Amino acid sequence: MAPPIASQRSPSPSQPSGKGEVSDLKLQLRQLAGSRAPGVDDSKRELFKKVISYMTIGIDVSSVFSEMVMCSATSDIVLKKMCYLYVGNYAKGNPDLALLTINFLQRDCKDEDPMIRGLALRSLCSLRVANLVEYLVGPLGSGLKDNNSYVRMVAVVGVLKLYHISASTCVDADFPAILKHLMLHDPDTQVVANCLSALQEIWSSEASSSEEASREREALISKPVVYYFLNRIKEFSEWAQCLVLELVAKYVPSESNEIFDIMNLLEDRLQHANGAVVLASIKVFLQLTMSMTDVHQQVYERIKAPLLTLVSSGSPEQSYAVLSHLHLLVMRAPFIFASDYKHFYCQYNEASYVKKLKLEMLTAVANESNTYEIVTELCEYAANVDIPIARESIRAVGKIALQQYDVNAIVDRLLQFLEMEKDYVTAEALVLVKDLLRKYPQWSHDCIAVVGNISSKNVQEPKAKAALIWMLGEYSQDMHDAPYVLESLIDNWEVEYSAEVRLHLLTAVMKCFFKRPPETQKALGVALSAGIADFHQDVHDRALFYYRLLQYKVSVAEHVVNPPKQAVSVFADTQSSEIKDRIFDEFNSLSVVYQKPSYMFTDKEHRGPFEFSDEPENLSIGAESGGNVFPAQRVEADDKDLLLSTSEKEDSGGPSNNGSAYSAPLIDSSSAEVTGSQELAISNPTVPSTAPQSSLAIDDLLGLGVPTAPTHSSPPLKLNPKAVLDPGTFQQKWRQLSISLSQEHMISPRGVAALTAPQALLRHMVGHSIHCIASGGQSPNFKFFFFAQKAEVASNFLVECIINTSSAKAQIKIKADDESTSRAFWDLFQSALSKFGMP
Repeated sequence: MAPPIASQRSPSPSQPSGKGEVSDLKLQLRQLAGSRAPGVDDSKRELFKKVISYMTIGIDVSSVFSEMVMCSATSDIVLKKMCYLYVGNYAKGNPDLALLTINFLQRDCKDEDPMIRGLALRSLCSLRVANLVEYLVGPLGSGLKDNNSYVRMVAVVGVLKLYHISASTCVDADFPAILKHLMLHDPDTQVVANCLSALQEIWSSEASSSEEASREREALISKPVVYYFLNRIKEFSEWAQCLVLELVAKYVPSESNEIFDIMNLLEDRLQHANGAVVLASIKVFLQLTMSMTDVHQQVYERIKAPLLTLVSSGSPEQSYAVLSHLHLLVMRAPFIFASDYKHFYCQYNEASYVKKLKLEMLTAVANESNTYEIVTELCEYAANVDIPIARESIRAVGKIALQQYDVNAIVDRLLQFLEMEKDYVTAEALVLVKDLLRKYPQWSHDCIAVVGNISSKNVQEPKAKAALIWMLGEYSQDMHDAPYVLESLIDNWEVEYSAEVRLHLLTAVMKCFFKRPPETQKALGVALSAGIADFHQDVHDRALFYYRLLQYKVSVAEHVVNPPKQAVSVFADTQSSEIKDRIFDEFNSLSVVYQKPSYMFTDKEHRGPFEFSDEPENLSIGAESGGNVFPAQRVEADDKDLLLSTSEKEDSGGPSNNGSAYSAPLIDSSSAEVTGSQELAISNPTVPSTAPQSSLAIDDLLGLGVPTAPTHSSPPLKLNPKAVLDPGTFQQKWRQLSISLSQEHMISPRGVAALTAPQALLRHMVGHSIHCIASGGQSPNFKFFFFAQKAEVASNFLVECIINTSSAKAQIKIKADDESTSRAFWDLFQSALSKFGMP
């Protein structure tokens, strides 16, 4: 046999020689079509292989369609399969050619060989051409009554394909009723399983529009049908058993005796070698006993051994899937698995994702009796060569301490971590010590003694540095060098790029000033000046807020910034109980592996901040933005709330300016003019809305003048008019970058009128070197995603712009590779948007 064509030199679609070879194939196939000579089938096989090979590498071989059909008039099953593959590939895109295949496929559906009958019927139903559905009804009806089980099995799947092409044709032909009869009377279990799968899908789709279909769907989960499947479950294949068990999980028994009968019937399924069958059986047990607390707990005890066995056997991928389900159960009932904590110890050869799950489970099952052993094991992992796992193990130790188990010993271990000469260990330990001090203030003396010896220069990670700064501010009265360490950090303000660290630094120096004013006075003045001049909006606003609080009255500022605090009793969980229950309801599905309900990763309205929709009617992309057209995200009705201004929210029942709010104008750093006001809530109800002049000269105290906006000495920002950015890179950057600026902009009446055709805005912005990568929505809400690039260097600006035409407002969020240029870009974007609609 000659080597496959894929191993030879394959012509490219752009090369003229490819067309010549296709023409040669067409001629050779035509010569063999009517030949009956010996060995002609072998020659046809070689030619068919070439055609299929060309087709798979992208060469258009639709021109040999009629010759392939003519050559398929043979009893050779291999030729039939290759011909059916070819026909199925070109039929949907060439409906006229598909019509040529009907006769020979219908003829093959009546062949003596059941294999050919089945293959022909499968190919006929796979044409996916709506105009040809009338030709499917007859062969499908015959296939459902065929004596061979393979043909019936293919016919059942064909009914489902027909339903998706034309639901009315399928229902009018009474195929669902035939499938129901086959499901309950066919001797072949695979046919029965196919019928069950097809009926579930058909009646689920029909139930929303037909009461009869809804009743049929309920009848499918009735006691006679469920018991019929349970009594035959051992005859089914593994896939079919999972299908049956999924059906049983939806059944609601009328009395407790039924529950025990079903569990007794499925007891041996828990010992099955296939993990999918075991998980499906466990789901049935859990669902049936939800209302029976004692029995439900016994179920946990019963399923523990099968799950632990599955975790230790099979591939890493299978182990992870089973471990994810075990993780869910451990989180729901940790006391059940507390005695089996050693099963969750990490092995050296396990994948990182498996180790991470096990660390979470060890944290969950920790109690008074096993905490020492678990923490000892976790501390061993802190020296792991896998740095992410080492970090997770330290976090796990901290979580156990927050659960109030063996706190004394755990604090000692965490303080030992601070003395280790590994940056990532020190960083994680600092974050945990901060949380521990919030819950156990009584440990502050011991912790501060160790933290005070840590040099801030050795802490580089933003979260760890923020934790260290928090402790410097909170316990500055106990740390001798606290004001001077804060002063050194403030001196390095310009090289500190983390907004989180800058925010913590502002608060910490304020706290330190209230406790040790002479030593901190100068540092506070420098910090407020730098903060007010900061380009990051949150840092700017907080510094201005603190300045105005001090300007009003120092005692009020101290009450706001450093009030008496109580120990934190409970830390907020990252997942709500409602979400956890929803995941549990979707047991034995991807929801458990992803640790989120299915609607979060399937429904479009719950996808990420820049997830493209598949609906072409929402597409509104300007050709000027790069020539490629991409689907756009819809603006949902819920987004309207994003477009409400402060005044609108007050009118609708939001917070209003009263005696407990401090109203102060915000300074626009780009124009140094008062542009609006912002409500800043203060917990002291005695502060009037209009603050009197303070007797304290705060500017003189801190060495500050009246805070003014920074002057821009840098050259004006220039954008690249030919900027290019692919959607994948945009989405990746959008997820990674933090929001640099978030502003609201008023649209002119002419601009609102021009938005009746959103393409006009896209063309307008391209004229200002700002390109649209995706847009969508319907009046009055429109959403646009723009990008731009600096002309000198490859630095990107990403923009989300939500426009509400009814309120004539645009909510704009900007993310940038270089946050220091965000304000300059905002000026350009605002200017371009202001000119929209102008003649």
